[in-house]
Amino acid sequence: MATQSLDDYALSRVPQDARKHWFGIAVQRFGQVSALSQFLLGATIGYSMTFGEAVLAFLFGSIILEVIMCIVGIIGQREGLSTSLLARWTGFGEVGSSLVGLAIGISLIGWFGIQSGISAESLEALIPGVLPVWVWSLLFGFAVTAIVAVGFVGMQWLANITVPLFLILVGWSITSELSRHSLADLISSPAPGPTMSIWAGTGIVAGGLIVGAIITSDMTRYNRSGADVVKQTVVGVSLGEFVIGLAGVLLAHAAQSASIVAIVTSSIGLAGLVIVITGTLKINDWNLYSSTLGLVNFASTAFGKNLHRVTTTVVLGVVGSILAAAGILGQFTGFLTLLSVVFPPIAGIMVAEYFLVKKWRPELDASRESGNLPDAAPRWVPATLIVWAISAVVGHLVTWGIPSLWSLLLSIVLYTVAGRLGLVTGVGTSRTTATAVTTA
Repeated sequence: MATQSLDDYALSRVPQDARKHWFGIAVQRFGQVSALSQFLLGATIGYSMTFGEAVLAFLFGSIILEVIMCIVGIIGQREGLSTSLLARWTGFGEVGSSLVGLAIGISLIGWFGIQSGISAESLEALIPGVLPVWVWSLLFGFAVTAIVAVGFVGMQWLANITVPLFLILVGWSITSELSRHSLADLISSPAPGPTMSIWAGTGIVAGGLIVGAIITSDMTRYNRSGADVVKQTVVGVSLGEFVIGLAGVLLAHAAQSASIVAIVTSSIGLAGLVIVITGTLKINDWNLYSSTLGLVNFASTAFGKNLHRVTTTVVLGVVGSILAAAGILGQFTGFLTLLSVVFPPIAGIMVAEYFLVKKWRPELDASRESGNLPDAAPRWVPATLIVWAISAVVGHLVTWGIPSLWSLLLSIVLYTVAGRLGLVTGVGTSRTTATAVTTA
């Protein structure tokens, strides 16, 4: 056992003697939040809110994220399973769990387009007048696609350089910009742009990390206890949201802009743009890689079709590049709002099944004692897909309160009612063979 790495447990249960201390995973969680996307989120909110309103939006959004992360994370910690495996026995079945992966993959293509757009604007600022932004968007997207299609050889050193450089960039930007402004004035100043309600801000804060919240089990299955899950989540997410997010808010007020390019160039100039470009390069290769795996897995599980990874990568890379060229960066707020209502029902269904309905809980309990996976899983669970769709649509249509919270709560209520009425039943059975698990 001692010779195994953590990756060896990706397709099985993580044994107790492989569990890690909460602090190390909290650092990883902080690293997940302290990224360019969070900086962009802070700038977007800061452009449309006062500092006090932004603090409330980050507070409420963080609470929603941390509740989802803690509950889903505790399930993952207890079972020692990744999200893709856990979803099979928490309401989704084999095909449903691959559909969750597909939804995550689609969202990552959206992120690919948004971050390609940021790099395109940076490249246009570095080399003005040579090419329009939409052409830079295509070129940057195609470059990342080529890298992912070939493989990740040589990319790890780039991550090791760009991640700490980004944190230095944030600190440098804050120090440089705030030295030219009064902190008190920035905190008390009105929103520089069109105003946004606190509830709308809460929704986009939740949407900014909701995909990470849904896949919390991938990380928390390595925790030793539920208390460790809570500690790592509260420490890692709170630090990331408030340190990076509120830094973006202050800089948006100082630069009077929500544009990352405008903020960076006004504070630290062209050097910052180089860091932004290399940072988005490192983020985007994983966005495209993970999206490809989600689509390949869904096609294999749902239809028995084995898509070629490189071909799929190229197709998705082209789609993401076109989204960037079409201006998806300008739809950033709407994109996060959509994510904030589509993904919470996934967590709601998993929670309702595991703690309330317990249709497949006995299989998990019995197999946990032996340290193995359950022998079989349902292939389809129609009631789950209906509950997911209804909850997401209602959350999207509700215009008062916090839509992400309504979609979460509604999914729990609907799934529980469906379970009590005997409507939660699987269609077909999928044996948990070594081949099937490897595909997942």
